[in-house]
Amino acid sequence: MINIGGLTPLTTTDFPGCLSAVVFCQGCPWRCGYCHNPHLLDRHAFAGVAWKSVLDFLYRRVGLLDAVVFSGGEPTLQKSLIDAVKEVRKMGFRTGLHTSGAYPDRLNSLLPHLDWVGMDVKAPFEGYESVTHVPGSGEKARRSVELIVESGVNCEFRTTVHGLGKRDVAKIERELELLGAGHYKIQAFRSVPGLSREEDRQ
Repeated sequence: MINIGGLTPLTTTDFPGCLSAVVFCQGCPWRCGYCHNPHLLDRHAFAGVAWKSVLDFLYRRVGLLDAVVFSGGEPTLQKSLIDAVKEVRKMGFRTGLHTSGAYPDRLNSLLPHLDWVGMDVKAPFEGYESVTHVPGSGEKARRSVELIVESGVNCEFRTTVHGLGKRDVAKIERELELLGAGHYKIQAFRSVPGLSREEDRQ
């Protein structure tokens, strides 16, 4: 089914307003220097968490949990993610996705089956390659923002400030506004003068 790098059985922070479990999908095509889950980067690694074990756990949590969030790594790297999302939704859970927008076509197929999306916006689109080390990543991220906005699904766009200045953050905010993106959150600030550590900019 899908290659799973880990499972968080309960969280209140990964899907707004919901008690959720988080399924961490293995693998990511981008190589951001500040990645907080580097053990999930290798798509070929296997952490020993079988999809059947995840389903068994979720069956025992029906009525106790509200939602299941697929995170990573980059969950849309896995072609079979859509089948997993559909299966979870049939169990009665709301479905959420954490994504970097690396695979806009797969994201587009997933959106009708999702209740919430959180997308990481890593830099102004023209500067993406300096963060991800992958050519063309900025255009993929831009297209993913467009698709999320057009879908009407509940969403949040957020930037982890690492190696970005105030002008970069302001440019990201302007670019998102031009695309019609609403909720934008700046998080986990690190040595950026003049900006607070946790600040919502809506």
